[in-house]
Amino acid sequence: MGIEIADESLFSPDTFFARAAARLDNREPPRAESEPLGDHHLNPDVTAEGMSFRDAAVLIPVVARRPEASVLLTERTPHLSAHAGQIAFPGGKIDPEDQTPAAAALREAREEIGLHPSMVEPIGYLAPYLTRTGYRIVPVLARVDPDHRITINPEEVADAFEVPLAFLMTSGNHRRGSRPFKGKTRYFYEMPFNERYIWGITAGIIRGLYERVYG
Repeated sequence: MGIEIADESLFSPDTFFARAAARLDNREPPRAESEPLGDHHLNPDVTAEGMSFRDAAVLIPVVARRPEASVLLTERTPHLSAHAGQIAFPGGKIDPEDQTPAAAALREAREEIGLHPSMVEPIGYLAPYLTRTGYRIVPVLARVDPDHRITINPEEVADAFEVPLAFLMTSGNHRRGSRPFKGKTRYFYEMPFNERYIWGITAGIIRGLYERVYG
């Protein structure tokens, strides 16, 4: 299977972050005004109506490498109770002491992979992503200094790695996968990259970023 790459000049740090800053909101997305992302986009029979959601946030850490930027992702440890072994963004539940979703995402990134906040510049928010497991995840796009250092917390993260932004922002690499779930076929985005299998919520958020910045 071939890997498609769009025009690479679109993915320099200067170009990408300028486009993102113009298209994303630097305030927390208002609950009532933002059209949420989520599992329901590919599964019309899934509805969020009547559900209550726990608030969470993830950091989309785009490393300002030259000539082309990359995205920092993690592989969760295999012993976790939820999403074990899956590819994920740094993130987690928003705690009461977190003043904003960005603060929560930065805190979680420091706890999970030792990413120091001084190396991170939040750019803006995507619309919240609603999951069938009852989370309202706010994705926070951020610029990461290429001189950052990683210290993995082995209790939560098995590995951290970078994927070229050009690969993730090329729509031809956004496949629609499916699996049976509770007697029904459920659809999701998947973006296999070499030996890494990016799918589910992480791939859905990446797709949302693509649609917002390049769509």
